Amino acid sequence: MALSLASPSAAKARILTKNDDDVVIVSAVRTAITKAKKGGFKDTFPDLLLSHVLRAAYTKAGLDPSLIDDISVGNVLPDRGGASAARMASLHAGIPDTTSVNSVNRQCSSGLTSVNHIASLIKIGQIDIGIGAGVESMTNGFGKKYSSSEFSNEVLENQLARDCLIPMGITSENVAQDYGLSRQEQDAFAAASFQKAAAAQKAGKFVHEILPVRAKYTDPKTGESTEILVDSDDGVRDGVTVETLSKLKPAFAKDGSTHAGNASQVSDGAAAVLLARRSVAVKLGLPILGKFVAAATVGVPPRIMGVGPAYAIPRGILSLARQVLKQTGLELSDVDFFEINEAFASQALFSVRHGTDSDFSSPPAAPP
Repeated sequence: MALSLASPSAAKARILTKNDDDVVIVSAVRTAITKAKKGGFKDTFPDLLLSHVLRAAYTKAGLDPSLIDDISVGNVLPDRGGASAARMASLHAGIPDTTSVNSVNRQCSSGLTSVNHIASLIKIGQIDIGIGAGVESMTNGFGKKYSSSEFSNEVLENQLARDCLIPMGITSENVAQDYGLSRQEQDAFAAASFQKAAAAQKAGKFVHEILPVRAKYTDPKTGESTEILVDSDDGVRDGVTVETLSKLKPAFAKDGSTHAGNASQVSDGAAAVLLARRSVAVKLGLPILGKFVAAATVGVPPRIMGVGPAYAIPRGILSLARQVLKQTGLELSDVDFFEINEAFASQALFSVRHGTDSDFSSPPAAPP
């Protein structure tokens, strides 16, 4: 979320004040996001994707990699334990073996958790510079289905625990049914999302954040391998309307409202954020793009797992007040815009309405 700069209240003014101990964002970079098993990264392993963004994060800022104290990598589908691939990627990216690495899995917010972890280490004085990153290759790691036979009967006797095995598509249907979200509403939200993304892509608003990557690509029809340049998201579809979405069949339940057009694609990609203590960044002459203020996490019932933002946003505001402003009065109205993950239109629409007190969210698709 971003705070309004216009006519700052006392709370906002305090947040915007620059202090030597601030945690600041020095650089942020990502690859394009491509379709799993079909897109430009289908033949690229996640360790190489991660290596590309780790190297870009410090070279973009002009930082000596030996000054990076720690790296945290979010990954939902870790191969061979996860940490080994992350460590291999950091070494391949030119980061010395004196820099420690860990990996973390908090499902959809794994990369955000890594950024939060690094920011927290800087806040408590344990490190001065670190990278929070995330990587996923759903081409290589997605598709394993779990059955109840792989878990203990004692644990499965707990209904909430058993609900953790519900497929995500069904959790989307549960959200729509529990909170009365019609397919028409979901399709309207999804169409608007596609339209904003397409307009932003045409205007070149994503160019500054995407790292062009040369990747090996094997043509599925001919078997011929070539090298291609992957520099744009391939899941953005221009011309999507409520009418075109209305023609799609439900994907998870016969009479459901979630389908391929209002659910996120399975994807391959990586991103990295370089953070530092402000005093250190200034001393080293590093660029400062923004200030990390606070973060919050919250648990919700597994059967409606996608509604987390609706509860985390209000808690995040409280967290800001308690941890940073000590209850000085920051309110939802102090925030210019929220960026909420859109796994499914159902959970995104619910989160917008119940987390931000808005009927419909229309934030800028990318910084100008």
